[in-house]
Amino acid sequence: MSNEVITGRTRVCGLIASPVAHTMSPAMHNAAFRSLGLDYVYVPFLVEPVDLPNALDGLRALNVRGFNVSIPHKVTCIPFLDGLDTLAEHIGAVNTVVNNEGEMRGYNTDAEGFLRSLTERRIPVAQRNVVIVGAGGAARAVAYVLAREGACLTVLNRTPAAAGELAEMMEDDFGRRVPYYALEDGALEEALRDAHILVNTTSVGMSPDNLSSPVPARLLRADLTVCDIVYNPVKTALLAAAETAGAATVSGVEMLAWQGALGFQLWTGAAAPFDLMRATVLDLLRDRED
Repeated sequence: MSNEVITGRTRVCGLIASPVAHTMSPAMHNAAFRSLGLDYVYVPFLVEPVDLPNALDGLRALNVRGFNVSIPHKVTCIPFLDGLDTLAEHIGAVNTVVNNEGEMRGYNTDAEGFLRSLTERRIPVAQRNVVIVGAGGAARAVAYVLAREGACLTVLNRTPAAAGELAEMMEDDFGRRVPYYALEDGALEEALRDAHILVNTTSVGMSPDNLSSPVPARLLRADLTVCDIVYNPVKTALLAAAETAGAATVSGVEMLAWQGALGFQLWTGAAAPFDLMRATVLDLLRDRED
């Protein structure tokens, strides 16, 4: 907000999730609103799955301008929205909603946010072999945008059926075979042998489980690019091991800040101050580590 005072004109944005206490999004978005002098405020809402329909009705009735959607609502919110943009429809998951006078439309900025985290580092995607670990909502977004850009995917997940479902979705959309396997060391070793990029889309390694990694360090090598969508800690055990192996790394903070910036633009129509948003998250994470 331009004067940091909530008024009768202040527009409200927020986040629905469970849990929600750990979120960095309020600090990130409120810093961005203040920097541009926008009369907006961003607040987190703890919404349990059983309360989701009522919560969405309430957000609509209160004329909340927009909100982010996180675990566990990215897929289950879709039937309660009035429409989806093309990308969210293809992915089958929503992380951002815009409310235009009671009409709530779902978007997926996770996908473009992840892609930006690579393209801004000039990491090529087309014709690259990419190993994706995980098969949840975040994996859907990552897989779709990488396949759209011409990457060759392999999916591994603890539950092979979920990996198979994601692989089938990508094959149907893009007409290219997507191998999938159970997440086991042998399958990982085989998949990574010819890989250019590795992406962890699971929560393994997220604080407070800082020492865990979904991929054994011995399978990492210098010619890999290793991406982790986990942003707390900034340097996960996977990224630390990748750095030791000499690999290029991309932190989950990049995806978090980019998806937030894209959502910010949808709500406000203004260009987001990306560098400030990323710096705000990094400062907050460093404070928590101290």
